[in-house]
Order: sequence, then C-alpha cells, then structure tokens
Amino acid sequence: MATQYHSSYDPENSASHYTFLPDQPDSGHRKSLKIISGIFLSSFLLLSVAFFPILNNQSPDLQSNSRSPAPPSRGVSQGVSDKTFRDVVNASHISYAWSNAMLSWQRTAYHFQPQKNWMNDPNGPLYHKGWYHLFYQYNPDSAIWGNITWGHAVSKDLIHWLYLPFAMVPDQWYDINGVWTGSATILPDGQIMMLYTGDTDDYVQVQNLAYPTNLSDPLLLDWVKYKGNPVLVPPPGIGIKDFRDPTTAWTGPQNGQWLLTIGSKIGKTGIALVYETSNFTSFKLLDEVLHAVPGTGMWECVDFYPVSTEKTNGLDTSYNGPGVKHVLKASLDDNKQDHYAIGTYDLTKNKWTPDNPELDCGIGLKLDYGKYYASKTFYDPKKQRRVLWGWIGETDSESADLQKGWASVQSIPRTVLYDKKTGTHLLQWPVEEIESLRVGDPIVKQVNLQPGSIELLHVDSAAELDIEASFEVDKVALQGIIEADHVGFSCSTSGGAASRGILGPFGVVVIADQKLSELTPVYFYISKGADGRAETHFCADQTRSSEAPGVAKQVYGSSVPVLDGEKHSMRLLVDHSIVESFAQGGRTVITSRIYPTKAVNGAARLFVFNNATGASVTASVKIWSLESANIRSFPLQDL
Repeated sequence: MATQYHSSYDPENSASHYTFLPDQPDSGHRKSLKIISGIFLSSFLLLSVAFFPILNNQSPDLQSNSRSPAPPSRGVSQGVSDKTFRDVVNASHISYAWSNAMLSWQRTAYHFQPQKNWMNDPNGPLYHKGWYHLFYQYNPDSAIWGNITWGHAVSKDLIHWLYLPFAMVPDQWYDINGVWTGSATILPDGQIMMLYTGDTDDYVQVQNLAYPTNLSDPLLLDWVKYKGNPVLVPPPGIGIKDFRDPTTAWTGPQNGQWLLTIGSKIGKTGIALVYETSNFTSFKLLDEVLHAVPGTGMWECVDFYPVSTEKTNGLDTSYNGPGVKHVLKASLDDNKQDHYAIGTYDLTKNKWTPDNPELDCGIGLKLDYGKYYASKTFYDPKKQRRVLWGWIGETDSESADLQKGWASVQSIPRTVLYDKKTGTHLLQWPVEEIESLRVGDPIVKQVNLQPGSIELLHVDSAAELDIEASFEVDKVALQGIIEADHVGFSCSTSGGAASRGILGPFGVVVIADQKLSELTPVYFYISKGADGRAETHFCADQTRSSEAPGVAKQVYGSSVPVLDGEKHSMRLLVDHSIVESFAQGGRTVITSRIYPTKAVNGAARLFVFNNATGASVTASVKIWSLESANIRSFPLQDL
C-alpha cells in the first residue's frame, strides 16, 4: 500500500526529515494518493516532494480564472504540424490572471529568442567568416504562428547573439504563404546553397533555392531567391502538403554529385525521399527511399549526418568510411517529438539500415523527451564538432503568449557525439561556450540524504543556474533490494516525484518557492525486477510546477543506461521558464517549460532530495550562477 507522510520541514534548515502518517484503507494503488491527500489537507501542511498530493491542473484561486474560446489550429490547414499547444486536457481555453511581473519573469536570460513575437524551427545554421549564423521561422506580426519569415542572427560564440534584418520574406508566389524550414549546404568553393520549403499561393509545398549575394560579407545580409524557383515540386504519389524540409546535402559516389533527403509519408509510413543534383537547380528523384518506417506518419525536419565511432570530434556531413555510423532523425508530425536511430549508410545503394530494428527511427530513442521539436544540426569547422539546435515551444495558453508578446525559444546549442560505451545512444551536451556565462566560483556541496529527506541549497538566484550533480546510492540497498512490482515503471505514468519506491526518486528540485507549493523535481528512479537487474529512469516532473491552470503539468522522461562504475549524474541548465536536463553525460535529455506564479522574481529556491523509502543517497553538487547573454540587435552603425 502506498504510504503518505507528514513533514516537519523547515526551509531554512538543512536535511529535514519526515514521519509516517497512518496507512489508509484503499486499493493500494499509488494513484489513490489523490483521494487520500484530500482527507488530510485540512490537518497537515504538506511541504515536501514526498508529501504533496498529486495535484490536478486546476488553480486554487479559481475566481481569478475565466474561460475563453479554444484557440484555432495554426498551420494544419496549410499542411504543417499544429503550432497551437493542446496537450493540457480540458484546460487549453482557461485563462489565468497572469500579472506582468509573472510574465516578465518567464523571459529567458541566455537562451536565444527574438525581441518579440512568434518563433519556431531553427533553419540553415552555418559558420561563415568568423560568425555563426542562425536563421529561424518567425512571425513579425504576432506571438502566434503565421506569416512565416526567416529571422536572422549572428554570434561569435553560439551564446551572445545579435539580431540582423530578415533574411527572407514571403513575397513570391512559390513562398507567399510561408518561407518554411530549410538547410544550408556549403560547396567546396565556399558557395552557400540554401534550400527551403515554400508554401505556394495554392498551398502546395515546394522546394526553393536561395543564396547570398555577397560571399565576402561575413554577416550574409543580402539573400536572393533563384529566378527558376521552385526547383522541386511534390512527385507523383506524394501529397501536396506532405513534402517539406530539405536537408543539408552530402556528396554522392559520383564526381560532382550531391544527395539530399526530404521528409514525407505514404499512408501512415514515414519516409525519407532522396534526390541527386549537380547544380542545386535541377534534381532527380532516386528510385529507392533512404529509409521508411511503417506507422510513424509524416516525417518533418529530417536530419542525416555521420558520427565517428572512434574519435571525439564531429564530422562533416559528407564524411563516410571506416569508423563511421550515420544518424537518421525525423520529427514526427503525429506525436510532435524528435526521434533518432543510429545505423549504417551504404552510399552506393543509397540505403540506411538501423543497427537495431527495435530502435528504428520513430519507434525507438528520442533526442529529447520533453518539449523539443524540429531540431537541426550543422558541422562547425571552427571547432570540428557537430552542433544541434532545437525549437522549444510554449506549453501555456495562446492568450498568455499574446499577453506577454512572445512565444518560443531555441535550445542551448548542443554538441552531438556517438556514445562509444553503449553503442546505441548519442551524447548531447551544451556547447562549452555556455561556461563563459558562469559567474565566479561554483557552490560545492555534498549531502547525505536519508530516505524521505530534502535540503535547501542556498544560491543568490535560482532562476539562472548551471548545475552539475551526481548521486551515489547506498550499495547494500542497491544490490540487495528487489522491487518486482515496479517492473515496467514509466516516468509519464508514475505520478511524479511524489510516488515513492524503495530506490527512488532522488534528484534536484528547481524553481520551487519557499513553501514548496510550486516545484519542478528532476530525478532518477531505479527499478529492479525479480532477476535482480536494475533499470534507471530519468524524469522531470511538472505536475506541481505552477498553481496556474492551462499550462502543461505532465511528467517527462525515459530510461537511461547507467553502466558499471558510473554514478547517477545530471546537468541542469535553468533559465527562468526553461530547464534543460542532461543525464549520464547526455544519453537522455529532457527539456521542460514551466510557468510558476510564486517561485518568481527572487522567490525561486533550489533543493536536493531523496524520496526513496529504502536507500540513502549521497549527493555531490556544483552550482554556478549564470549571467545574461545580452542578446540584442547588431549595432546599426556597423551594418
């Protein structure tokens, strides 16, 4: 039977502990806590991770909320994924009385986002003459999707960005309904070929070519669209709204030949079409697709690139040969998540084969198990690395986005490497330049956390942090305990960090208020079956991240391999309404969007906790405060 607890927790004292409340006669299922907690709320102040009820998505201050019409779909009629967030069951049309202070706090300090309005997919990232370039889907008129234009920004270090004038606007018949996602290919002579999807005046998805007018300009301010656009139209058998997002091209087996892939579907089978070209203005569709996976639906924003199985550097997109695997990534329109698989690419036959069919693209691993989509990589020749961008959308209401005047950010750029230890995963890690934002020396703390304990970590500002934490579980408990009823544990259905097991959860609580009425735990949970094998799960619990209704309050996560000799380790980048969480060196990653009403404007707190019932945990933590990246417009006098 699940057991509930009563806290004697004092937020200003360390390592508070908890006492049992009497067991209650119920079915014994963990979800019964929802009922039990209501009985005790009038008698006990439940303050800890272990002792909060699993809250529903309704604010206690209901009189401050009102219902408004549900927002319409954005983009679906034009053949792209819905850009309106709809994951909040029965709450998407509830308006909350957000204060300006709450909404101002949500804006990030070091993640890239425009000065105002809507943003989605990262496009055509590249490095040119000392500058990193990021293009992005942008609506210059509103904080909702529409009128998609290419925004443009540059940076010397992938962190400190400067806004530039728009690169492309929807002004031709072949892109009048949107300059959509595209990719850059840099030719051996330095020419830049930018292929992008345009939505025509008849709402047909076509592929177009653009290129800079002056390659000697480090800022690439001026772009021209090829007069013969479109260069590709949907082939026979492919829907006119199922043909988008060309990849960076790679060299083919013949001299002067280039290959690229475009996502699509046939029925419910996701596919990656392959085209060959020698000049980027005329193309030939190859007979065979690069890969197809039944049941995965439309593939958007396909990405295809090599990774080294031997070295720790990234590879140019055209690199192939011994010691190389290829990654195939697809953004699935059906579930709005980025899936990937590692496999082998036969350049001669132009076929990619997954190493493990059970981990095929669309049915296996995800790049990120949280709010993350439409990702795009590029090869950075300056530092010989592959860098990954991803769109982090909002998970609040459209009305709140309109009130605050902006929507969406980009992830912190991540390096991507092959995980040589597992052979099955990628390793994603924040680019090293993020460390330039660290202020002073880190706070270093080691805490012994007994079962059911939590400790406040004193930091100047808990809203902008870089946290590295490792956890060592009591070896006797880890080796001797079997918890067969937790076989099949899943983060998303577990009930969150309030659901206790013998060996978890334990981890870090971010963006919590002093009384823990709002909190976001990021944690590990270890389950062991009768065979004695342990499986570790990495989860991020948003169920109590906000007292406001109409925002996402789910539990994200997945299993993560923890190999012999490894401690359970995580790194968290906290930036106001965003938390990016990396487990085991980046084998599993979760991005969370949170919208607190109390843990804002200096009220945010940071904790470590152990909510296991049968094992103590030693936590070792390093915490850096991060300063703002000061993202701003490029000085006009220098343009």
